[in-house]
Amino acid sequence: MYVHDEFDRAFLAERVEDFRGQVARRLSGALNEEEFKPLRLMNGVYLQLHAYMLRVCIPYGTLSATQLRALAAVARKYDRGYGHFTTRQNIQFNWIKLAELPDAMADLAKVGIHGIQTSGNCIRNTTTDPWAGAAPDEIEDPRLYAEIIRQWSTLHPEFTFLPRKFKIAITAATHDRAAIKVHDIGLRLHRRDGETGFEVIVGGGLGRSPFIGKTIRDFLPKQHLLSYLEAVLRTYNLEGRRDNIYKARIKIQVHEIGLEEFTRRVEAEWEAIREGTLRLDEEAIDQVRAHFATPAFDALEDGPAALAAALQDPGFALWHANVVAPHKAPGHAIVTLSLKPIGGPPGDATADQMDAIAELAELYAYGEVRVAHEQNLTFPHVRQKDLPELWRRLDAIGVATPNVGLVSDIISCPGLDYCSLANTRSIPIAQAISERFADGARAAEIGRLHLNISGCINACGHHHIGHIGILGVDKKDEEFFQIVLGGKGNFKARLGELIGPAIPESEIVDAVERIVDTYLELRTSPSETFIAAVERLGLDPFKERAYASR
Repeated sequence: MYVHDEFDRAFLAERVEDFRGQVARRLSGALNEEEFKPLRLMNGVYLQLHAYMLRVCIPYGTLSATQLRALAAVARKYDRGYGHFTTRQNIQFNWIKLAELPDAMADLAKVGIHGIQTSGNCIRNTTTDPWAGAAPDEIEDPRLYAEIIRQWSTLHPEFTFLPRKFKIAITAATHDRAAIKVHDIGLRLHRRDGETGFEVIVGGGLGRSPFIGKTIRDFLPKQHLLSYLEAVLRTYNLEGRRDNIYKARIKIQVHEIGLEEFTRRVEAEWEAIREGTLRLDEEAIDQVRAHFATPAFDALEDGPAALAAALQDPGFALWHANVVAPHKAPGHAIVTLSLKPIGGPPGDATADQMDAIAELAELYAYGEVRVAHEQNLTFPHVRQKDLPELWRRLDAIGVATPNVGLVSDIISCPGLDYCSLANTRSIPIAQAISERFADGARAAEIGRLHLNISGCINACGHHHIGHIGILGVDKKDEEFFQIVLGGKGNFKARLGELIGPAIPESEIVDAVERIVDTYLELRTSPSETFIAAVERLGLDPFKERAYASR
């Protein structure tokens, strides 16, 4: 993982002191809220319904045990004892007092984490595969390039005040675990004729006007990564809409001028800068690579006898089948920690849980933790022989629910319980659905099913790409919910389709259950997944059953 140097530490310390002065001016009345807003947003501070919220950046989703303990300490000392992990590989603290924000930021800066690039119209935290550096299906660790993008984009003078926020995601695996096609720029690392480079995908995004990103360059040699990103951002920054906040994202620009013309403009801009100072030679890449401390994996054999014996325990066997994935190093595994306990708020972790997870990471996972966009955590490197004991200890702290990828592994925004933009609550709906499908055997029978909930059209819960997506809408001060079906967030990404009018809050859980029951009745076999059945059958059978009681 990335190890900060003296420059990084000095930069963050100076940034905290600048913000401390800005907060003092706000508290004294020298700045009003409107004047303070752009200053706080540049440091990841939002004003929510009830309090200020601090969004902390976790670059490419990687945390050390020390950093996770620092997050736990902030939750305990300055907040209400918990944090909320988001779909952007960040963590949010919802109840920090404004006067204490600089102290919280100073505590985090000591371990190299901050809120820069988590808000405002800038290049946001670059996200990537939570299995990076561990997955056997990747060609190279994409975090290296995410870090290069971070260094290039942080406080970039030309792109600090873009028309709107700008999000980049990158993957290097055969399976997309970073949802790159619903980002402003998606990057897929692959090889062509023995050379490593990127497919560049532009114009994806959800929210009020959802779009799937489109490829503007099939193969970009890696030495040109920054110059090409610069060309894309310049094209967007020059002509992106600033007169209408709803049409300001790059996806609208690509849609309005057309992919061919947008690509032509990017390529013309790139030709002028491609051989300049942004060119990445191997020496520059190696300098960044040197900041990553790669675990010295123990030499182990796959499938130790101790694991075979442990699999006789039904509880361990169920957990192992659900959350444990293959690792590139023999004798190791990737483990997902579910932050979706039945009946709990999706994505939340208490300070005590974070402290315990940090300790377990040091004992069993080479001291490293990852944040996934599904709002779960991952131990990327675990010795297979340690899995039984790790399971027992994870279960003791409530993060071993064997529901990863199943119907109760719900992605959800905070909704109206916290967010001033939301139309409806999201968390209670997620809790009620998870309780309805609490039976583990039933959930296993249903199989892989991604259910996403957003409390408003901004789509922070990514409802457009859920196999079942739920969107909260307000009708005369009553909470209603629309349902979309058939969305996907992988390399074959597609937007879900609306099945009909909005459903009252009191009926939404029943409607979801009827949709799932329809799938179980109509699937060709247990091996046909929910999304495959929707693609085969279309919307009509599900729509008919969803509204059957109305």
